[in-house]
Amino acid sequence: MSEQAPPGNPVPPPPPPRRMWPWVLLMIAVLLALAAGAAWAVLSDVIRSEGSRTVHIRYEVTGSAQDVVLTYSTWRGEELSTGRLALRALPWAGELDTKGFMSGGSFVVSVGRGGGDVSCAVTVDDGTRRTDSASGAFATATCDGY
Repeated sequence: MSEQAPPGNPVPPPPPPRRMWPWVLLMIAVLLALAAGAAWAVLSDVIRSEGSRTVHIRYEVTGSAQDVVLTYSTWRGEELSTGRLALRALPWAGELDTKGFMSGGSFVVSVGRGGGDVSCAVTVDDGTRRTDSASGAFATATCDGY
């Protein structure tokens, strides 16, 4: 004879299998939070060190043009510093120290109505150098992205 449950007492169903996906999601969330914290620590250290670093910039203009206008902009801390200078003779050179995370800028040399040729160069203390040249009346040489 086989053993069967009496007709009035049904056999209870087996317990449902344990779900693992909530634990997997929790582990992924914890790992993402740890990675974000580590990335934030590294980035904040880089920003802090770059923000306090002094950068030396040298501007140079050469050429045969007699009527030249220089326009430059450089970030100093959190402010944009701009300047404009009219020259009657070349060569010309200028230097500037700037501090802050955004230390780059632009340097534009425009030739006047008399024409001629110009070349600009910007050198940053870490060796970054940008150059450009132009010739003719109202031509423009642009050194930027330093």
